[in-house]
Amino acid sequence: MLKGKTVAPLTLGCKVNQYETDGMIELLKEAGMTAVSFEEKADVYLINTCSVTNMADKKSRQMIHRAKKLNPDAVVIAAGCYVQAAKDKLMEDDRISIIIGNNKKKDIVQILEDYLEIGVTDEGMLDIAAEKEYEPLTINSTLEHTRAYVKIQDGCNQFCSYCIIPYVRGRIRSRELASITEEVERLAQTGVKEIVLTGIHISSYGNDKENEVGLADVIDAISKIESIERIRLGSLEPGIITDTFIDRIVDNKKVCPHFHLSLQSGCNTVLKRMNRKYTCEEYFEKCEMLRKAFDRPALTTDVIVGFPGETDEEFQETVDYLTKLNLYEMHIFKFSPRQGTVAAGMRDQIGPEIKNQRSDVLLALSEKNKHAYEASFRGETLEVLIEEKVRRNGKDGYRGHTERYIDIFVEKECMHRICGREVDIINHIVQIPYGME
Repeated sequence: MLKGKTVAPLTLGCKVNQYETDGMIELLKEAGMTAVSFEEKADVYLINTCSVTNMADKKSRQMIHRAKKLNPDAVVIAAGCYVQAAKDKLMEDDRISIIIGNNKKKDIVQILEDYLEIGVTDEGMLDIAAEKEYEPLTINSTLEHTRAYVKIQDGCNQFCSYCIIPYVRGRIRSRELASITEEVERLAQTGVKEIVLTGIHISSYGNDKENEVGLADVIDAISKIESIERIRLGSLEPGIITDTFIDRIVDNKKVCPHFHLSLQSGCNTVLKRMNRKYTCEEYFEKCEMLRKAFDRPALTTDVIVGFPGETDEEFQETVDYLTKLNLYEMHIFKFSPRQGTVAAGMRDQIGPEIKNQRSDVLLALSEKNKHAYEASFRGETLEVLIEEKVRRNGKDGYRGHTERYIDIFVEKECMHRICGREVDIINHIVQIPYGME
């Protein structure tokens, strides 16, 4: 029934969403469909939505409506987190043909066939809070032939006061270790050199399996796959950084010394209102443990400004703390109230003007830290995984990342001098003197 039809996918939000979109498209291709660009006229449009902020909700709605404008006769599928959060609202939107919530994406072929055959539209939702099994959605290839994101876990049990994710993703569900390694082996056969472990809360991997396995076991298993040269970790909670965890990974040469530790605020009173499970002092200690174990690790984080009740004094505490912490890079977010969360009903909501001002302060600090960190490697020879040919500032060259995720651009002529001859170096790790590139 689907053979010969076209599907145009669009992913909003995180890398987990992109992974799941890729998995759904592979299933649809196996059923005979052809994937095309979202801007093309297609038989089916698949929008994998995001709900992490109000802006994400708005963007999800816009893209759903855009799909219908691109082809009024198309089947429009809305999937993912925004669908899970706003099911009743979307069921009433006649521009949407099918809604598919989380943990039902694996059934997309059957759901679409049933819709085309008998008009069934209500198969794609379930009670996500009651789900206990990891959704068996996998990928066999990736558009990025150098790096692949591999989902190892879903769901979150943290219930931070600002976050909608536990409500739309459900409780933690860990993927079987054998399934992870089998997927990585398939990806390695396509030429992938770097694996990024991702999920909604990967620090909790294995907690639902009575801790028979943990994140360190996943790292160990993947590192045994010979052609995989790098293992990069997605966002981590500070609590996973222990002496035991560090001892398990520190001597593994495939683990990238790049750690994204979620922070959210540099003020203890704000962290408490956020229902975060650590103090600033504990977070600082975790960073120092990593700095002691690894050579100049790239430490990055997320920070929310304008959380309800955040006073000028509390924000200044965050500025002072982050200045002392001196991270490589910070992703700054303005607080966005999510309906159904505790923080949305808190008093003393902060206005957009103050949020903008505070965001600008931290963005400037982040940029300063980033330049200083990268400058510390000037004159050294770094290993760069070359990912693509690009044109930058009017010059042809190559782009890639170091193990610490420093973005490197090397002009074509310079690269040929470094390599000694003109060769195809895409998807190879090249030794590059940093500063002469």
